[in-house]
Amino acid sequence: MAMDYGDYGRAEARRAHHRVPAVLRAPLEGRTWREFLYLLLSLPMAVLTFSFAVTMTTAGIALLITFVGVPVLAAALVGVRALGAVERARARVLLKLEISEPEPVRPRNGRTGLMSWVGALLKSGVSWRHVLYAVLHLPWAIGAFTVSVVMWSVGWALFLYPAYWWMYPEWWGQPGMQFGGDSEHDAGLFVDNPFEIGVTCVAGLLVVLATPWVIRGLASVDRLLVSGLLGPSRLAERMWELEEDRGVVVDTAAADLRRIERDLHDGAQARLVALAMDLGLAKEKLEEDPEAAARMVDEAHGEVKLALQELRDLARGIHPAILTDRGLGPALSALAARCTVPVQAEVDLPARPAAAIEGIAYFTVSELLQNVSKHSGARSARVDVWHSADRLMLQVWDDGRGGASTTGGSGLAGLAERLGSVDGLLVVDSPEGGPTTVTAELPWRG
Repeated sequence: MAMDYGDYGRAEARRAHHRVPAVLRAPLEGRTWREFLYLLLSLPMAVLTFSFAVTMTTAGIALLITFVGVPVLAAALVGVRALGAVERARARVLLKLEISEPEPVRPRNGRTGLMSWVGALLKSGVSWRHVLYAVLHLPWAIGAFTVSVVMWSVGWALFLYPAYWWMYPEWWGQPGMQFGGDSEHDAGLFVDNPFEIGVTCVAGLLVVLATPWVIRGLASVDRLLVSGLLGPSRLAERMWELEEDRGVVVDTAAADLRRIERDLHDGAQARLVALAMDLGLAKEKLEEDPEAAARMVDEAHGEVKLALQELRDLARGIHPAILTDRGLGPALSALAARCTVPVQAEVDLPARPAAAIEGIAYFTVSELLQNVSKHSGARSARVDVWHSADRLMLQVWDDGRGGASTTGGSGLAGLAERLGSVDGLLVVDSPEGGPTTVTAELPWRG
């Protein structure tokens, strides 16, 4: 869920390069031609989908009085889902519509077998939404096809009329393009003088300029139909998000446990083992050489202090006591004081958020300040935390070299995933040369 403001800057720069107004560019833009092609292909696809869906579905329902109706109806739903996959692919290519695949057919209670799968297929809301799409799309496709083709052909025909006007008297034996007239006594209007030709050209130009926007409006309705009826339901999307978030949380917890085990094994545990050996040697020398034993005990006392400090640091890495006892403000102030770069921390919160959110906010700032210390080359940094509506906002700024990104498997990418697992958001603004501003949002959940 991270967002890179550098991409927005580059997009704005590209738009600034366009000296021609959008209304004049639209008829020749690739988007217009792609969407026009989509509307053209929609009619044959809609006829095919409608014919298959209505024929097979009605046949299956009519035959339900016999056993044959069930497989026919199942085949109808399988077919419309396959055609729906084609429609989603067409929308991705021509409409640039990013749409997820709908949830697959899954028998409930872990059952297996053909009949269980058929039963799940018949009960699937996704399958019946595909049938509804097939029914609704045909009338819409007919109207969109007619409007887009008529406007496109009439607009260009009128606009380009000065280029082919000479063909009428030369080849077709009439003064010019004819408007109206249906009998020998009513010949209608022939566009054959410079003024009329110019007016026709201007009218055609107006239609040409309006057609792309009409096409885009028609295509937007198709986007709604495809995303609303052929995509996954909101409940399914939310379920998948929660499953992904749960996976991120499980992976993060497992990584934290491995880190704690490694720190204990390589740090305090190894030091305590060495300490036990030193005390054993000191005990053996106690009667033979009391002074040497005293020196060894003194050295062991120093090792005990170091081991205790390592255990305190490890406990602080799991969950700092100051955060539990005094809250986010004092905890972040202590965190800023330990940073190798001078950090100014300001926390403005009306109350304490939920303990889990408070812990995530603390470790987010901790990781960001570690990045500032190790990678930024900054001379100063600032941490701001505040409450906005139902969100906990935190921002870490530094005057370092910049270039930070959430792409390429960086630490910021992992941090963005962890925040996303609790419906959070990470935004990185870090141009080359700095400064870097990282903004995080978390749900308040007080």
